[in-house]
Amino acid sequence: MNSVLDNSLVGLALLASAGYAVMKLGPRSLRRGVLATLSRLFAQAPAALGLRRISERLGAASAGKVQGACGGCDTCGSEQSPAQQAVPQNSAPGEVRVPVAKIGRRL
Repeated sequence: MNSVLDNSLVGLALLASAGYAVMKLGPRSLRRGVLATLSRLFAQAPAALGLRRISERLGAASAGKVQGACGGCDTCGSEQSPAQQAVPQNSAPGEVRVPVAKIGRRL
């Protein structure tokens, strides 16, 4: 009986690992579809299981705006930051340039 339980747990762990890899490495449309399907599945579950909030969160994740690679606004540097917008265009840049010959070594 223990070998059946052990094999089942290992199989479940492998299945969860494979599912996680597909969700992270797969296309976004696949992720949205899987999230929407899971949301509908959890919504149909009996109320005694308490899956309503998880269903709502999965539904919001599947219908929400897809975020950029950084998890931000999905512009990925195509817009100026608020700090750059505040600086007038004719002013000096915020960088300080030091020639390499002037950089001394510390021993």
